[in-house]
Amino acid sequence: MPHLVLLGDSIFDNARYVPGEPDVVRQLQAVLPGAWRASLLAVDGATTHSLERQLARLPGDATHLVISMGGNDALGASHILYAPVPNVAGAVERLGEAQARFAADYEGALERAAATGLPTAICTIYDTPPRPEQAIIRTALTVFNDIISRAAFVRGLPLIDLRLLLNEEADYANPIEPSARGGAKMAGAIARLAASEWRLQVVC
Repeated sequence: MPHLVLLGDSIFDNARYVPGEPDVVRQLQAVLPGAWRASLLAVDGATTHSLERQLARLPGDATHLVISMGGNDALGASHILYAPVPNVAGAVERLGEAQARFAADYEGALERAAATGLPTAICTIYDTPPRPEQAIIRTALTVFNDIISRAAFVRGLPLIDLRLLLNEEADYANPIEPSARGGAKMAGAIARLAASEWRLQVVC
């Protein structure tokens, strides 16, 4: 029986943000094909450094992994958006330094996931809903999403593009968490990947 495990952060561990509504893992279990089942090991607030602890808790019958991580790493680096710099080149340089740190952390986390030998899919960091800083945040997140998409294509991993999936304000419970509606979209995308027998390259 295929057993899919969700790893990462509150993109999947969103129960506290959708009171009275189903969280992502419950939505996923409802739409997975056939005998597939789903488990949740993602933890609200987790970063790339947290993945090792989650992987240590993998059930013995796990067969597939879906990982959504990086948003909290980006949030932890957000202070650089308001740091004084002499010119635009200086700003780009600061973003490049943050990108390099994230690349090392993300690649290290994926290496640990790869060591399980299980088929794995990864998710981009989604855009924020409309807010005054939306343009700044979306632009800055491209620095992190570039690392994620490159990692997917280099490793041949399916990429679930949450930027395209969660494209309406109602998909968000708050600026950084998915609503039940957003969760349903993610569950549907993961179910499509499972139904394809993990053959899709990009899911959105």
